[in-house]
Amino acid sequence: MLQIPAIPTQQMIEVDRAMMEDYHIELIQMMENAGRNLAHLARERFLAGNPRGKRVTVLAGTGGNGGGGLVAARRLHNWGAQVTVVITKPAEDYRGVPAHQRDILQRMGVCLCQPGAVPLPDCDLILDALIGYSLSGAPRGETAALIEWANKQHIPTLSLDTPSGLDTTSGQAHPPTIRAVATLTLALPKTGLLIRESAPYVGELYLADISVPPELYEMMGLVVPPLFSETDIIRVH
Repeated sequence: MLQIPAIPTQQMIEVDRAMMEDYHIELIQMMENAGRNLAHLARERFLAGNPRGKRVTVLAGTGGNGGGGLVAARRLHNWGAQVTVVITKPAEDYRGVPAHQRDILQRMGVCLCQPGAVPLPDCDLILDALIGYSLSGAPRGETAALIEWANKQHIPTLSLDTPSGLDTTSGQAHPPTIRAVATLTLALPKTGLLIRESAPYVGELYLADISVPPELYEMMGLVVPPLFSETDIIRVH
């Protein structure tokens, strides 16, 4: 049985920093890994192994979490899904790599819309990529409205890294917080995802490889076995 350590949010921020600054693993690579794994889990766990013709609504914020959702949207579109991407801000508010991912989808002709612009379509699956570990206080504005919309739907939601609205260190669920059927977290589980009180929001917890070098973990004093030696995604609980 693999022993999987859990880390607080601040330590995960340091992992991400070290990947980029010390190992030159760029954000675009990390985001591609995250989004690819999210699309793969969506296909295998929720779309019966074949996304062709299935309707997927992706809720994407402006940060790195949203960028991962945009990558997943691209891949699911390529696999034949009918993808609608709901972005929380106008195009000019997206910066850096998330803006790059958004531009790709626009060039591909994938449906991009803002809340309220058009009625959100019926779908088979919602991907929650609104807010990652950078959450500061309760979700507000359009993001809060989208969380409330997702929670009212009688279809499953799959969250990337954490259910939007959940503090990844303490496990506090701010009002509102996504109630996911499953959550795909990245690199290592965050402590807040594992406490009993967060279980109704996290649902099934999966862990995905984003290519963190083992030497990085060793440098931080973490003992992490080769978790992904057999597969890129493992079930935590």
